[in-house]
Amino acid sequence: MSEHHSRSPRNQRGHGRPQPGRGQRPRTQGGDKRAGGKGPRFAGSTKPGQPTRLPDRPRTDDVDVHDPHGVRLQKLLAAAGVGSRRVCENLIAEGRVEVDGHIVTELGVRIDPKRQVVHVDGDRVNLDEERVYLAFNKPKGVVTTMNDELGRPSIADYLGNRNDRLFHVGRLDADTEGLLLLTNDGDLAHRLQHPAYGVLKTYLAQIQGPVPRDLGKRLREGVELEDGPVKVDSFRVVDSQPGKALVEVVLHEGRKHVVRRMLAETGHPVLSLVRTEVGPIRLADLRSGRTRKLGRAEVAALYKAAGL
Repeated sequence: MSEHHSRSPRNQRGHGRPQPGRGQRPRTQGGDKRAGGKGPRFAGSTKPGQPTRLPDRPRTDDVDVHDPHGVRLQKLLAAAGVGSRRVCENLIAEGRVEVDGHIVTELGVRIDPKRQVVHVDGDRVNLDEERVYLAFNKPKGVVTTMNDELGRPSIADYLGNRNDRLFHVGRLDADTEGLLLLTNDGDLAHRLQHPAYGVLKTYLAQIQGPVPRDLGKRLREGVELEDGPVKVDSFRVVDSQPGKALVEVVLHEGRKHVVRRMLAETGHPVLSLVRTEVGPIRLADLRSGRTRKLGRAEVAALYKAAGL
């Protein structure tokens, strides 16, 4: 029997193979040996949103990620909404769970949810219950700050009496409304708003018309602003009426007033502006001034978009 599958000590009666406890140190598996990384749907799965395929992961060295003072991995996964305890045990046994980049296959592994990173089928799972992820529909006239020295309406006025310190992902000027993400996950917030990570933001802008046929091409090729050139990732006309038009602008830039400035530079000043998407998160039907908690799949999608 290989090093990766050493036998656990038998109990005092000499029967069975007990799961490792605090006194034993389970080992991680060296990699998934199934060809192509695909396998049957695991037992006990009933929800269509649960993982159904094995990850295509390279083999890794045998690394001990076990923390004897931590919490059992399957318990944390179940609490995070991945599935029932039985489903999570099956996921681990099938080699579909990674801790700190290493596949874990033994059920006795304990980890620290605040320190260690877990992926299921390649999607990161948030195990830290203290982390908060919210979508907020910022109304027009509200400044993007948690505390405004001038006494203007701010984000804090819409959050109630929260004790956690939240970061807003990027900014929207007072005259712009729409989607803001709020979180106390500083690393994620930084990556989502930094242009180097290429997370797209989508805006609907009402501009002065008519819209020339080459406007999209000009914006995609780049517009020179006073602080350097900027170009959109995509552009399309959603609706056109006499004297005005509704256009969709998608870009990963985060400079101040960048959408307003680039459209004004092309001769089409913005009449109104709404941000409708940040990466995979959509504003959808969230009412102005309201917040909602992001679901597990949405948080995982944000991690993936940010490369975490």
